Amino acid sequence: MKLSDFDYELPPGRIAQEPPDQREGARLMYLNRKTGAAEHLRFPQILDLLEAGDVLVLNDTRVIPAKLFGTRQSTGGKVEALLVQPQDDNHWHALLKTRGKLQDGETILFGEGKLVANVAGRHAEDGWRIRFQMPKEELLTELTRYGVMPLPPYIKRQGESDPRVEFDRERYQTIFAREPGAIAAPTAGLHFTDSLLERIRRDGIEIVSVTLHVGLGTFKPVAAEDPRLHQMHAERYTLSDETASAINRAKDEHRRIIAVGTTACRTLESCAISGRLQPASGWTSLFIYPLYEFQVIDGLITNFHLPRSTLLMLVAAFAGRERILNAYQEAITEEYRFYSYGDAMVIL
Repeated sequence: MKLSDFDYELPPGRIAQEPPDQREGARLMYLNRKTGAAEHLRFPQILDLLEAGDVLVLNDTRVIPAKLFGTRQSTGGKVEALLVQPQDDNHWHALLKTRGKLQDGETILFGEGKLVANVAGRHAEDGWRIRFQMPKEELLTELTRYGVMPLPPYIKRQGESDPRVEFDRERYQTIFAREPGAIAAPTAGLHFTDSLLERIRRDGIEIVSVTLHVGLGTFKPVAAEDPRLHQMHAERYTLSDETASAINRAKDEHRRIIAVGTTACRTLESCAISGRLQPASGWTSLFIYPLYEFQVIDGLITNFHLPRSTLLMLVAAFAGRERILNAYQEAITEEYRFYSYGDAMVIL
């Protein structure tokens, strides 16, 4: 297996810069996992593919407005920060962009000077540790005022003044987001509305939730030519006793488990022991690539992913590499919109 096995060429114009006008407005490619045949639908037609008794698994993580813009107190130089995750009540793992070399202990002023942080050394994995002069819960409240949604770099915005920044606060968030902690949205969930979920429930489909706080692990580029040498960053997850019991019961009754997104999939597979789920809360660095034997999921709803990415490798593991690459080429020909704000695929 080589990294180049997961490459494809995408015209830049196919990268979605905004979501559709309505959440349900995305297109949906149905990929038959057994035959590789593809059908072209609209997202609400997911109802025609789901069956009574299916279990739909959502990731209820909530994206925090984790991007901050500030200045270095010592030099006045500009700083752009991405708060990756809290380390304790005051310390955060952060990625910092600035000109010149940062000094241990120096002060950075964010949010019109209201949010004061000190550089507290390099982080063991990547970036820096910084210490805010306010506890985590208070900072999370202030981020709703001063933070910006941490969009992927392929979605272009013209700084804080871009009028779409406020729009992103709503649309780069699922309607079922509950638990704050992610730095990216579980984008397969962006297509659902309350009314669509209610119609799904009325059709006899069970809906349960897990939490995986999307972090650097999901998006870290694969550098090794042999992808099996890639090391995922760990991400926090929670699988409740209620969700584990519901899925175990469904498996016993031979009902389908359908994950909404790669993050929901990785959470379930991380908690499986001999095909049974154990409720747990912790960290996962599970990397799924071809030849992985899935223990839990029978279907996957997902968006179209970047070439050479761990996300593309996961869907290739589930559906087959050649089938996925053929489906992606068909999506390009049919002018689907790609990546986080783009169209969707369901693999059943």
